[in-house]
Amino acid sequence: MTTFLQLNTIFLSMVMEAIPFVLVGVLISGLIQSFITERWIAKIMPKNRFLSSLFGCSVGILFPSCECGIVPITRRLLGKGVPLNAGIAFMLTGPVVNPIVLFSTYVAFGNDWRIVAVRAGMAFAVALVVSVSISLLFPALPLRQAIQEMAASTALSDVPRAPMPLRRKLGSVLTHAVEEFFSVGKYLVLGAFIAACMQTFIPTSSLLHIGSNPIMASLVMMGLAFTMSLCSEADAFIASSFRSTFSMGSISAFLVFGPMIDIKNTLMLLGTFKTKFVVVLIAFVSVSTLTGSLIVGRLIG
Repeated sequence: MTTFLQLNTIFLSMVMEAIPFVLVGVLISGLIQSFITERWIAKIMPKNRFLSSLFGCSVGILFPSCECGIVPITRRLLGKGVPLNAGIAFMLTGPVVNPIVLFSTYVAFGNDWRIVAVRAGMAFAVALVVSVSISLLFPALPLRQAIQEMAASTALSDVPRAPMPLRRKLGSVLTHAVEEFFSVGKYLVLGAFIAACMQTFIPTSSLLHIGSNPIMASLVMMGLAFTMSLCSEADAFIASSFRSTFSMGSISAFLVFGPMIDIKNTLMLLGTFKTKFVVVLIAFVSVSTLTGSLIVGRLIG
């Protein structure tokens, strides 16, 4: 009975914590659908692959969304014609470099700007490397078929026509937001349930004693970040509690990997992108984060 109550508590807390950010994400997605045209994106987007990835990494600063709401925004941007590398760069950095997350990190680590700089800089570097690399392997958008059709209809919607009244545009925003919410919501609930089960039945202590060297310590912290599936606005407070047990290198792996890849958004990714793409994306993010954490460990311990 106690185990069931613990599972129920963790599951409900995850869902309740994530839903506000999913709502923000789908509303932004609806605004993009109704107010941003493909021609406008083409005008501001750099043509060079590297520069467009840099642009994607930087745009995340403007969007206060955690990983729970970033996938629908990215899906809508890709449907509007944003290049894959820029969309993935935004999706990976958005939950880390936005002001809310950076401020919560600053507070969680005792007003230490050095930790904020490490988290933002490492996330930026990982996203840049991954987005450029993965765009070379997937020249075509690896979206699922239903979303490919959505992208085609979005492109048609950008054909010049009579201006739509503001009231109708706002109604369109709400319509798209509701559709998006139910599209990604089922993956959020399923992911939260799986994460709650793992937290309930796999003791954290069984993972902590594995981290006996820098590589294993970073892998353990990445595993914890994936399993715990915390929202990026709150994960820094959990990470700070490990300071007496783990080095800054392995803690940086926790702070960067979790917002990019966890159980909840993995299921959302699988609902948006083809499975092969998701597997390759997770592999690239894992290797890049591990490498970055080892560099951070060498530089600042």
